Parts: sequence; structure tokens; C-alpha cells
Amino acid sequence: MKSSPFKVTKQKLSKEAALKKKKRDLAAAKTPLRRKRKAENQRLGQRSDSDLHHTGSGIKRVSIKNNRGNYGKGTKNE
Repeated sequence: MKSSPFKVTKQKLSKEAALKKKKRDLAAAKTPLRRKRKAENQRLGQRSDSDLHHTGSGIKRVSIKNNRGNYGKGTKNE
């Protein structure tokens, strides 16, 4: 099967909008707080059975099911 010459994205954005979003996302990823959290995550190491959840008092490991399921409330109404 041949691969498509078009890049498949989850959001259907125009080329200009995609470039602006890429720039915004990169700026958000490089904020001091985000960089600190990324470094902390790398030190602790990710495991396949849990997600790292940043809270005001530090980091705690939570099950993937709870973290990605909005703790039983579901994600459709977020």
C-alpha cells in the first residue's frame, strides 16, 4: 500500500492556521514552568501503567484510566 503524499492531521486547519498553531504550541512548550515539568518527568521516568500528574504539592502517579477518563466524569463535557 502506498503512503499518501498528504500529511494527515487530526485537526483540519489551513496551512496558515497550522503554522500559527505550531508556533503557539512551541512557545507554550518552552515556558519555564513547562520545561521544568518536562525535566522532572524525564528524571522520574514514565511507566506504561500510570501517568504523572502535576499537582500544587508535587507529582503523583495516577492510573491511566483515571487520568485520561477525567476521574470517572468522562471527557465529552470538558
